[in-house]
Amino acid sequence: MAETAARERAVGGVAVILACGLLRTPYAKTAHGLIRGPSRYRVAAVVDRDCAGADAGQILDGRSRGIPVVASLRDALDLGPPAPDHCVVGVATAGGRWPAPLHGELRAAAAAGLTLVNGLHQQLADDPELVRLAAAAGGRLLDLRRPRPARELRYWTGEALSLTCPRVAVLGTDCAVGKRTTCTLLREALRARGWKAEMIYTGQTGWLQGIAHGFILDATLNDFVPGELEGAVLACARDTAPDVILIEGQSSLRNPSGPCGAEILLSAGARGVILQHAPARRVFEGLETLGLSIPSLKEEMALIRLLGARVWAVTLSHEGLTPEQAEAARLRLGKDLGVPVATPLLEGVERVADAVEARLEAGPP
Repeated sequence: MAETAARERAVGGVAVILACGLLRTPYAKTAHGLIRGPSRYRVAAVVDRDCAGADAGQILDGRSRGIPVVASLRDALDLGPPAPDHCVVGVATAGGRWPAPLHGELRAAAAAGLTLVNGLHQQLADDPELVRLAAAAGGRLLDLRRPRPARELRYWTGEALSLTCPRVAVLGTDCAVGKRTTCTLLREALRARGWKAEMIYTGQTGWLQGIAHGFILDATLNDFVPGELEGAVLACARDTAPDVILIEGQSSLRNPSGPCGAEILLSAGARGVILQHAPARRVFEGLETLGLSIPSLKEEMALIRLLGARVWAVTLSHEGLTPEQAEAARLRLGKDLGVPVATPLLEGVERVADAVEARLEAGPP
């Protein structure tokens, strides 16, 4: 049975995550999010032949999480109880196509009667073999990025602009730099300080993590992206009465393969921005052969200001840097930009939480 995320009601189950040899790369960011948590599923194992035998947390950030990495789906099913009932595609590839090794693992999962959960643009339900195997074994196919018809979508009305609850966008200077991770870490840090902080997801991983409010931006007809974003913000404000709403960004304002982010500032009314950046990355991810340089942080901050918002803090991905190099970059950028700068996965987000808390306590500008 093929379904979309909008029709999936059950939260829970035990999942195997497919990483397809990409676990050590940014392309496994969906797997990374579920390993770090939160996750709507209990993660039983990660399938990645290149990292088999390790703990998934150790591979990710050196912290054991009791999640074994195995070489195949068959190995995951043989681990013993609790038996997995879901198989989640844990990679996010350029263009959303299945990596070559993925199809075989998906066939095995469908034949075993598991619910297959796919966040890529290439659809499970469009593959006749997977449909046949799932039907024969009593399994289900869930395509998170299957576009909803226009009749089900919300058009923008402007209601979000009248909300009094502050909205803070977590944007980036490129795709796959850690926006969602920083957003979830900041939410938890603010909650620990007593603030009622909520988050709007805008990608498939946020849905997989069980975040209550949001939508999948790049599976939404473009005319309705502002309205669906607005609807998620209004529902969050209505359901939770938060002190602050954090909104996950996608791609970047000036990534030519998929510019994104202005909607969060213009349509959702976010006036504060946390800007995520990878100092070691010089050109846009996946566009290296074109030599398209990532604009400077100062330029990006100026553009955000023109769009009516302000950067409250900068957060850094330390990919390609030693801890010492990352700290040197943090100190240099902090001095150069005049805003707090933090490296979330090395030091946490307390500096960022300080900046957000100070703005919240100060009230509207």
